[in-house]
Amino acid sequence: MINKGKCIIFSAPSGSGKTTLVKSLLKNSELNLCFSISATTRKKRAGEKEGIDYFYISKDMFEKLIDSEGLFEYEEVYKGTYYGTLKKELEKLLSTHNVIFDVDVEGGIKLKNLFKESALSIFVKPPSIDELGIRLKSRAKDSDHSIKLRLEKAKHELKKKNNFDIILVNDDLNMAIERSYQIVNQFLNI
Repeated sequence: MINKGKCIIFSAPSGSGKTTLVKSLLKNSELNLCFSISATTRKKRAGEKEGIDYFYISKDMFEKLIDSEGLFEYEEVYKGTYYGTLKKELEKLLSTHNVIFDVDVEGGIKLKNLFKESALSIFVKPPSIDELGIRLKSRAKDSDHSIKLRLEKAKHELKKKNNFDIILVNDDLNMAIERSYQIVNQFLNI
């Protein structure tokens, strides 16, 4: 039987496929996974839902959570845009489930350092920066300026891949989905 209360941390540069892998894993009920919904100050995108994709909060409220230590970790991912993990929500989830995270690279490193051996950190690596640019453009969610910023950030994030337990190259989505299941299943059954 799978132990409760373990953390699975997926981090990657934007557009690498981590969200697709996380959503795929959540479909496997035998893993007893629950998604850690991050809080953010960014605007809601088309099709996103409050409390499903993110907890959308104001910058003032986010800063109050920082001051009151209401977050396990947080990061100003882009200038003026914060993301973080709410303590109250995560503690509730860990009492009954394994929790899976879809977080930026800095957040992933912080969570791994916090949860240590109770966490498995996975860095999802795109095949190349050029391929990452193609993926970001094809999903049509960001402006050209935003894509340029994301690619610059990705170059720095790729340098931190060795801070993670596993580096998973996502050059074939179906194989990456299968491999992520094997990795997570093995960790949860230890």
